[in-house]
Amino acid sequence: MEFFRSTLNIDFMGKRVWMAGFSVITIVISLVSLSTQGLNLGLDFTGGTLLEVEYPRAVELPGVRRTLGKAGFPEAVVQHLGTARDVLVRVPPHGKESSADLSGQVLAVLEKHAGSKLDLKRVEFVGPQVGAELAEKGGLALLYALLGILAYVALRFEWRLSLGAVLATVHDTIFTLGFFSVFRIQFDLTVLAAVLAVIGYSLNDTIVVFDRIRENFRRMRKGGTPEVMNSAINQTLSRTIMTSLLTMLVVVTLFFLGGEIVRGFSIALIVGICIGTFSSIYVASPLAMWLGVSRADLMPARSKEMTEADRRP
Repeated sequence: MEFFRSTLNIDFMGKRVWMAGFSVITIVISLVSLSTQGLNLGLDFTGGTLLEVEYPRAVELPGVRRTLGKAGFPEAVVQHLGTARDVLVRVPPHGKESSADLSGQVLAVLEKHAGSKLDLKRVEFVGPQVGAELAEKGGLALLYALLGILAYVALRFEWRLSLGAVLATVHDTIFTLGFFSVFRIQFDLTVLAAVLAVIGYSLNDTIVVFDRIRENFRRMRKGGTPEVMNSAINQTLSRTIMTSLLTMLVVVTLFFLGGEIVRGFSIALIVGICIGTFSSIYVASPLAMWLGVSRADLMPARSKEMTEADRRP
């Protein structure tokens, strides 16, 4: 880490205009997609039918998914439950068919594919009203998280830095949701949990940078706001890179080995880590600078009084 601190001098703030243009373009695309086609909500939010069946022998899930897709259920979610013989199938609403009719059709398709009788262990139905309630509570969870962040950062930092951190967090949230909307990746409760985790990850990275900016404003007697911010970002860059790489290693492993049920969760974390690292450098700090943060705003009260006294004749 000392190597990074002593040798790196990347002009991050010199590229802030270009990066701001990139951020504006991606956020506009995200907002347009969210407002026109929305999110591809999963069964947790839309309602649907859940079946748990037991096969006489181990079964491969890709073949089950292909069979259901050909039978008219391309959006069915299939996963193992406990053993390779136990399979959980979640099917979204399908036309005007009742839950009983839908579960009967799905079971018939599965038995035809298996070539034998299957043991139906459980059938559940999630109504659209419950799904709408979950969607509402999920949106409120995001809102409360952002409001809590606003209150915390406002108490810890000068208001310009606080607003920059909050806007960067909102930027990351919109980008992640927009990514799922543009590429029509299914959005369920696990993805919502990942988005909330992204909010915390992004904020943590931003606060580390802002702490160093505040320290540098008090220690560096020369240089303007861009130079102080560049120095702070370069000094914390090794920590940012190591944290992001180690976290990404775990999440990428989860993406490839975690199975279909956590695929959306891992995608949200991968996108969130990338955009969170970007925003802590190119969104939060430039926003604080454009809002007019300066050395005088971050000096201790006693130092401000001494400075004013020194200016008197």
